[in-house]
Amino acid sequence: MSAVVWELEEGVATLTLNLPAKLNPIALDLQLALRECFARVREDRAVRALVLTGAGRAFCVGADLSAMRPPAEGQTLGDQTAQWMQSTSNPLIEEMRTLPVPVVCAINGPAAGAGVGLALAGDVTVAAKSAYFYLSFLPRLGIVPDLGCTWIIPRLVGPARAMGMSLLDERISAERAAQWGLIWACMADDMLLPEARQIAQRLARLPAHAVVEARRAFEASARHTLPEQLHYESERQRELIDRPEFAEGVAAFLQKRAPNFPERPA
Repeated sequence: MSAVVWELEEGVATLTLNLPAKLNPIALDLQLALRECFARVREDRAVRALVLTGAGRAFCVGADLSAMRPPAEGQTLGDQTAQWMQSTSNPLIEEMRTLPVPVVCAINGPAAGAGVGLALAGDVTVAAKSAYFYLSFLPRLGIVPDLGCTWIIPRLVGPARAMGMSLLDERISAERAAQWGLIWACMADDMLLPEARQIAQRLARLPAHAVVEARRAFEASARHTLPEQLHYESERQRELIDRPEFAEGVAAFLQKRAPNFPERPA
């Protein structure tokens, strides 16, 4: 049984974390399977958007502590963990954040530990009402949040809430996460996947480069002053206005029709 199930329908690929008996821990085989699927997304021009969700009653509960192996001779457990993270886990998040298509994360149940980093690494995150987000690292294990949690959470909800999530050992309900701006929306459990796929279909109709440009622009704003960001925006418009997607958008506006953007380039 594959650790990740792949489905493709009408340009939307759905990846389902498929270790439900263990609540979809971010085990090595699951990480490798996800990276293979991300490579497939990059290569398959038929994919215009991606949905990531979990099988069973959880999205992803983070590391499988019961499966940790004794370190190799001459290594500590910390050495071994850092090596695995740098060779597999960190590239997984980087690859997900740089996919050439929009990524919708549909959080069907608990997202805990490293599962929170995975849940928030998409472009749009929606969650079932029964889901929650839980950073167990520091209060339960004395280690820092990882898989990008310390980078993305303060950017989404600010440092005060990021610190509270990290230290107070509280589950953040999907409803509160939506109120805070940690995720896009919270919805009824039985509507999660239909709504996530509908969002992905909407995103699939965008210009193929739109999500990449949006990610880069918002990331640039975090390191720029306002004058620097204004300059960045004007320089991007210098290039993007001369692309065929802009011409099609203007023509569609003038003709009072929906734009028909080209497929992903090879």
